[in-house]
Amino acid sequence: MISRDRDAAGRARNDRPRDRLGRPLPPGSAGVARIPDDLELAPQQTLTFAQQLLDDGLAFNAHEVLEAAWKNGPVAERMLWQGLAQYAVGITHIQRGNAKGAGTLLRRASERLGAYPANAQQHDVDRTGLIAHAAVLLAALDAGGPIAEEQLRPRLCHVSAT
Repeated sequence: MISRDRDAAGRARNDRPRDRLGRPLPPGSAGVARIPDDLELAPQQTLTFAQQLLDDGLAFNAHEVLEAAWKNGPVAERMLWQGLAQYAVGITHIQRGNAKGAGTLLRRASERLGAYPANAQQHDVDRTGLIAHAAVLLAALDAGGPIAEEQLRPRLCHVSAT
């Protein structure tokens, strides 16, 4: 074993661009821009932006937007935003094939969304629908079957009848 070879390989691996979880991307890949941590949007703008990202299949980006609302928003709403952020990152784990991590995060998100005061229907978030959707995803994960792509695009807010 030559330590010089090991060091050069390690440096090459560390120099590669990384994804949002810090894992090296394949050679030739470009890094993906992060959502700024200090992003400040109105609650409805945050939900609209996160929903658009979920609809585009970018659950981790939606997580970052919701996490910024959780960290920068009012203290009274932190449990709601944290539940939504954990829900989005749970979907990210499903997309990346990590069933165990997805199950843990979806259960935690359901607990947070369920514990948020029932009389506080903030920003028209469909908490009961998201909790039910998480139960469907958890059942599919426990069964080990495939999860359809459209199941990874939940609706964050109530759908208005127009």
